[in-house]
Amino acid sequence: MRQWPGAMAAILWGGVAAGPVAGAQDAPPGAFEAGAPLGVTVDGRHQPMSSNVRVFGAIVSAESCIYDRSRRLIMVVSRGAAQTEAPNDGFVSLLNPDGSVHTAKWIGASRAGLILNQPFGSDIQGGRLYLADSDGGTADGAARVSVIRVFDVASGAPVRAIRVPDSPWFNDIAVAPDGTIYATQTGSPDGRVPMRVYRIDADGTARVLVDGAPLSLPNGIALDPDGNIVVVNLGNRDVLTFSPSGKLLNTEQAAQSGNDGLVILPDGTRYISSVREGGIQRMRPGRPAELIARNIPSAASMCHDPDRNQLIIPMNPNNAVAIVRL
Repeated sequence: MRQWPGAMAAILWGGVAAGPVAGAQDAPPGAFEAGAPLGVTVDGRHQPMSSNVRVFGAIVSAESCIYDRSRRLIMVVSRGAAQTEAPNDGFVSLLNPDGSVHTAKWIGASRAGLILNQPFGSDIQGGRLYLADSDGGTADGAARVSVIRVFDVASGAPVRAIRVPDSPWFNDIAVAPDGTIYATQTGSPDGRVPMRVYRIDADGTARVLVDGAPLSLPNGIALDPDGNIVVVNLGNRDVLTFSPSGKLLNTEQAAQSGNDGLVILPDGTRYISSVREGGIQRMRPGRPAELIARNIPSAASMCHDPDRNQLIIPMNPNNAVAIVRL
């Protein structure tokens, strides 16, 4: 494990960089406006859909979700079209607890004042929605650069963006109560893109917290009840626990490899999804991992609805979510 010196990430507010940032995107002109719940507009007035109708969908290549307990709705983060096809096509939809659509495009109904390219991981902390996004990677050959985009949970409006030029893209993120962001850089098997965990302080200072082994294509990341950082690997069955300083504290084994999603409950129970093998795994403290659901295609970065005690699992190219009652 190698510790790296800190480097200041570029912080953008309202789409305007605090200093010169090469290759940073400007938000399209106009004022941001959040999307409305499903319904129709007649004579300039929005009229919501009647409560006896259920609609399913509003998901395009979703990688992650997060449960908004203030609304009791599921925020599903869709990547939309590839950057090489249609840049700035990501969006966030709101689903009801049964998976039906509440708001098809809450963030992304209009692109005015909004940049959201290829969002992956997500988290909510302190009334803010954090999304792991990136700039670049477009058909013109622009280099891909990690950006953490932050939105107001109440309004959906963009609040800030933190650009980390040292990283091409983050996969998953976890945000501590003090605003510290932990992010996985999955990297590549050939080593051209390093396998890392980053720490980004609330002021935008970014540094590599863990570099290389025991990381093996690190993917899902979450904080345990003690404030330690837990990471699951795509490359093996290891479930790694690190201290906030990056010290490896524990290594456990999941039931499957190819892991993506990670949810940790207040009692320390961990739920892990395997995007490659399709299982949902439960790891209770001090007990071996067990499979509780099997063969879900492309089971990605899931979230937990504590009000109904269920897991919601985005299914990447299947343009759907699975729901597992616990």
